[in-house]
Amino acid sequence: MLLLAVFPVAMIFGAIWDLTTMTIPNRLTIALVAAFVLLAPLAGLSLQQIGMHVAAGAAMLLVGMALFGLGWIGGGDAKFVTGAALWIGLTDLLPYLLIASVLGGALTLALLSFRRLPLPDFMFRRAWIARLHDRDAGVPYGIALAVAGLIVFPRTVWIELAASAA
Repeated sequence: MLLLAVFPVAMIFGAIWDLTTMTIPNRLTIALVAAFVLLAPLAGLSLQQIGMHVAAGAAMLLVGMALFGLGWIGGGDAKFVTGAALWIGLTDLLPYLLIASVLGGALTLALLSFRRLPLPDFMFRRAWIARLHDRDAGVPYGIALAVAGLIVFPRTVWIELAASAA
């Protein structure tokens, strides 16, 4: 059951943290990576499977850091997508990235629309809502990364392993 809880809980925490603070803490990504390192062999992933998952994480680390260097995403997003890709693996990485892109675009459009509306005083008093409403603020893309992870997770090897163990 631990296998089925770690990734979704991390995705939920990442989304909430990014929504409310516009950051994703390093400790969350480190915990996600550490949990993979601990649980992958215990769950019965072969060395080849582990290698494919590590390749997915490494690829996304390189891409994420390049996008961060260009100023297109935040550093927390780059690290968070790396941790998510490590768990998702190469097999499901493309669907994950496509879903995250669509959700990220929808999130961006929704935020742009939200930022055009006047913010009522009772909402403005909430710091995280005021930050989201700020036209100069970025987009908490970790939300899209997390939701995409939750959508793709049921297709991953982790569900197969949990089902075979039951």
